[in-house]
Amino acid sequence: MNGTSGMHRRAVKRFLDIVFCVLALPVVLPLLVIIALIVRIHFGSSVLFTQERLGFQGRPFFIRKFRTMTDARADDGQLLPDAERLTAIGRFLRATSLDELPELMNVLTGEMSLVGPRPLYSHYRDRYTPNQFRRHEVLPA
Repeated sequence: MNGTSGMHRRAVKRFLDIVFCVLALPVVLPLLVIIALIVRIHFGSSVLFTQERLGFQGRPFFIRKFRTMTDARADDGQLLPDAERLTAIGRFLRATSLDELPELMNVLTGEMSLVGPRPLYSHYRDRYTPNQFRRHEVLPA
């Protein structure tokens, strides 16, 4: 997207992202509260999991998701493997993509969009070819 038409398309897309989020709020908000309560009871204090990802123009941002794993550690203090820390509730949240509902906050703040490529981990930046890095010409979804 170049020039004025690209800026216009981004503005329209941003407007539609906000409108959709606002319209979905009556349905999504109660679900967010219920899931947050379940996660709080099951996992403890930190309800959200944040992770650095690459966004528009390769700028890092923190994606928000519901926690799906415990902080269980081995005797030496190292986190146990993911497979051992993922719980039944966590598997359900992931299988239904309900763990990703907090990403709507990223959409509302303009870090993500409802449509676009998935934001990949920041530590993958050096692995991209120039052509692959073009994915950062649009907001991630």
